[in-house]
Amino acid sequence: MLLPISTRLANLLNVNQYQIENTVALLDDGATVPFIARYRKEVTGGLDDTQLRLLAEKLIYLRELDERRETILKSIIEQNKLTNELEQAIYAADNKTTLEDLYLPYKPKRRTKAQIAKEAGLEPLALSLLENQAQEPLVLAQNFINPEFKIETAQDALDGAKYIMLDIFAENAGLLAILRNKLTNEGLITAKIIAGKEEDGSKFTDYFNHQELIKSIPSHRALAILRGNNEGILSIALEYPELHTLARNETSNFEQLIINEFEISQHLAASSWLRDCVRLAWKAKIYPSLENELINAMREQSDEEAIRVFATNLHNLLLQAPAGGKTTIGLDPGIRTGVKIAVIDNTGKLLATNTIYPFTRSKEEAITTIAKLCQTYNAELISIGNGTASRETEQLVKEVCQKHKEISAQIVVVSEAGASVYSASEFAAKEFPELDVSLRGAVSIARRLQDPLAELVKIDPKSIGVGQYQHDVNQSKLATSLGNVVEDCVNAVGVDINTASAPLLSRVSGLNNIIANNIVNYRDKNGKFTNRKELTKVSRLGEKTFEQCAGFLRINDGANPLDKSAVHPESYQLVEQIAAKLNVPIIDLIGNSQLINSIKATDFVSEKYGLPTIQDILKELEKPGRDPRGEFKTAQFKDGINEIRDLQIGMELEGVVTNVANFGAFVDIGVHQDGLVHISAIADQFVANPNDVLKVGQIVKVRVEEVDEKRKRIALTMKGLNKLKIPVTQKNNE
Repeated sequence: MLLPISTRLANLLNVNQYQIENTVALLDDGATVPFIARYRKEVTGGLDDTQLRLLAEKLIYLRELDERRETILKSIIEQNKLTNELEQAIYAADNKTTLEDLYLPYKPKRRTKAQIAKEAGLEPLALSLLENQAQEPLVLAQNFINPEFKIETAQDALDGAKYIMLDIFAENAGLLAILRNKLTNEGLITAKIIAGKEEDGSKFTDYFNHQELIKSIPSHRALAILRGNNEGILSIALEYPELHTLARNETSNFEQLIINEFEISQHLAASSWLRDCVRLAWKAKIYPSLENELINAMREQSDEEAIRVFATNLHNLLLQAPAGGKTTIGLDPGIRTGVKIAVIDNTGKLLATNTIYPFTRSKEEAITTIAKLCQTYNAELISIGNGTASRETEQLVKEVCQKHKEISAQIVVVSEAGASVYSASEFAAKEFPELDVSLRGAVSIARRLQDPLAELVKIDPKSIGVGQYQHDVNQSKLATSLGNVVEDCVNAVGVDINTASAPLLSRVSGLNNIIANNIVNYRDKNGKFTNRKELTKVSRLGEKTFEQCAGFLRINDGANPLDKSAVHPESYQLVEQIAAKLNVPIIDLIGNSQLINSIKATDFVSEKYGLPTIQDILKELEKPGRDPRGEFKTAQFKDGINEIRDLQIGMELEGVVTNVANFGAFVDIGVHQDGLVHISAIADQFVANPNDVLKVGQIVKVRVEEVDEKRKRIALTMKGLNKLKIPVTQKNNE
């Protein structure tokens, strides 16, 4: 009667059922999405990581739905109330809301007034008046007087029957679906300032008297309203257009739908009593319940959208191009507390630290210190955190380079979001037990320039600063989504097993914190890994885990040249066959485009190796261990523009995108306060979604439109200044 989950998933995702069945089997066997996406394309029919993530999410939902379905069926059967029609409806329910609507009349409840009335024998009275509306209610009710249950008069009987009638109206699944749909389409989410909270809630000024359709409210506005409500500043409600205009006894459109559903007439003897029941059912039971449900649905949908945007931003941030393995000086700016300095080598190893006080003590001494460190360690990069005094520190370093022409280090300002979180973390304390917390931040600022991904994985993604309302959304869903993003990014790039930290290793397919630490401990004790197979000697890293992780771990100077590539060890035999057919050593095959392009992939298809796998291997052999991240570039902040007060309307500047939201993008232009480019100011053409056009880390040109120094708000425009790729579908919507 119920279609298999694989069939439902295939219909939902518009793919073949075999793809679903094979993928579900892999997931149930413990395979990760990155592993399946890269190394099991034949099995899944080429499903990509986005499709696989969605499949895994929907699989959990449908399994929970089916489990709940069985629980509901069991409960109704135990009550001996399951009819064929109800059973079919329960099996046909394709979402949790519909399923719960069907269960509502049978759901065990605390002892309500309706149940008390039923115990007093008043249900036949209610049903009789509904079925034969020509009967006079008070006359019929005389037959149901029952002093034993405190039903002393006919009116008492009608009052009891009223509560039964409310349940009949409020627990009709078909009617609820109609009312829910109408309220979803017409309902107005309203926010009002709570009296006396005007001053405390100044940041919510835009919502002191706000109203808009709940079906179309953007997630950022919904979350702002919900935050104002949580903070006790705003009261929120879901209203419908006619709510405040109806006369006392007028029938609303929603009440009319109930009247129509139960065919309640207007002029028969029981009509007035039944219509009173309808009005009470709507106002006291159905509307409050739907209001609560739809506001919760708005919250969930807003959460999902905010999490999606956060995940997109995090993905782009983590996959920013690395500056590479170069000796780097990290500067964590500060005025009163001084500028913290950390020097790291090309592998991220700490070489030296210092603290200078150029803004409160001796500027010349600070210049001398920086120059000496640059010269001593032959620094190639200088990474400056973008917090307080960053532009002043940048100017200081430029003076160093002007005075010492032999210093050619590239100066880069980087986001320091999360650096303080890393500094105080257990991992940082273990790595640098003797180092002051503030100096650990300078180390992080230096390393995140060398390799943003390797450094940022050490920080809770929520602290990286690329989300909106991240503390308001469902924390469990947020953590899962961001964890998936980090996992996908780490495995897309690959990890050098001989230099990677435990936090980075723990994000590799198949590994966890325990095994990652075991790998580091093994490496510390036995020296560098020389081949991938050696991984199986690590405690708790068995064959199954090896299968999942091996292809994503790199050994750059190992005995087998394939160990530095994304070719999985299970396919080494195939590469050997290809090399043997070409009569060349594997080392001569790797990176030889001419030789690789001469190979016909179809010649090597077998029961063990399918065409997608062979094509992937040939691509990898052509450019082994290729980094999917782009070319390293930096924004050039304008000299003399250090504070918000330095900005002038019309000024054109270069900046870097720090955050992208549905309503626009925030851009760092070097004044300690990001400016906002509203969605309408991104391009000359229509932009439906900023994330389709911009991404975190992108360098853009902007023009200053408005400056509010008091509120620290900067309005920017990008119109006419950048060559942006506008998706074709968006152009068609103009």
